Amino acid sequence: MTKAKVYFTSMRATPKMNLLQKLERLVRKAGIEQINFKAQYAAIKIHFGEPGNLAYLRPNYAKVIADTVKNLGGKVFLTDCNTLYVGRRKDALEHLDAAYENGYNPFTTGCQIIIGDGLKGTDEQVVSVPCGQHVKEAKIGRAIMDADIFISLSHFKGHELTGFGGALKNIGMGCGSRAGKMEMHSDGKPRVRTKACVGCGACVKICAHGAPVITEKKATIDHEKCVGCGRCISACHFNAIAAAWDESNDVLNKKIAEYSWAVLHGRPHFHISLVIDVAPFCDCHAENDVPIIPDIGMFASFDPVALDMACADMANKAVALPDSYLAEQLEKRHHTAGEQDHFHITHPETNWLSCVEHAEKLGLGSRQYELIEI
Repeated sequence: MTKAKVYFTSMRATPKMNLLQKLERLVRKAGIEQINFKAQYAAIKIHFGEPGNLAYLRPNYAKVIADTVKNLGGKVFLTDCNTLYVGRRKDALEHLDAAYENGYNPFTTGCQIIIGDGLKGTDEQVVSVPCGQHVKEAKIGRAIMDADIFISLSHFKGHELTGFGGALKNIGMGCGSRAGKMEMHSDGKPRVRTKACVGCGACVKICAHGAPVITEKKATIDHEKCVGCGRCISACHFNAIAAAWDESNDVLNKKIAEYSWAVLHGRPHFHISLVIDVAPFCDCHAENDVPIIPDIGMFASFDPVALDMACADMANKAVALPDSYLAEQLEKRHHTAGEQDHFHITHPETNWLSCVEHAEKLGLGSRQYELIEI
């Protein structure tokens, strides 16, 4: 099997070559010019960051990609879909306000922003997934499916339900409409460790669906109401809520892979991931913890599977940063730093490999890659 090519550049810069220039050089070396952008609509899928979070990608990076596409003749826009949970990105109006607040606007990025699934998260296109094991019809934001070319620009970081969030998470989960996100999350429902619960109610406040209930100073989760978004897991300060120890998280990861197939199948696509500010939790949080590892660099590839593998491999070779969440978990579990899977240690009930393995089976790419340093 031919190895996929993944291009990489570090975060080192010089007076002659700053990071933004390095990013443009990276994507051009990786072959983005092979795509015919002339008079074509190109969607750049990005996470604008929940206000209060400071680990999301700066808009400067998005402008480099947008300008590159425009210089190649494309009609480009930035996009993301609305969220399931209570927050500042649950409808298009608040989502745009959040994006602008975090620096994403036509003046800073050089292109327009379109919320992919519309005002209330209901503007979707149903896409058949004949190869799907769990998904037969994916519900994707219509503006994303209307684009001729798809580009993902991902911030690589930890995630409490999927282990890490990289290219496939950004594509599959990120492009799902509200109904699509609910379908993906529905098998990933958390449980309460009753002994650890103090009944503080943080889980109740964060839930948009009324699933957690406090009775006699203990929480329970109504799985009939729960959509499995996982926000209660990170909201709990006492580590009392966790994903169920069964196949549900693997099912979630496989659904993400199948949604990614729906987004990418049948049109040109290209992918960039930045392994910087690697917080232990998603950019959906209204806060960010300190990074768990040092900044690694920028990666680009036509293959999202190989891209995620390369990012994970490089991240796992890095040393855990002192006083980080990862360092705490390493100490608690008596692991040796640098010898383990950082993302499984950070979130022990997750298995990120299930997503990339399933994506490979679907034909989205290969886990075997050649890393080419620029």
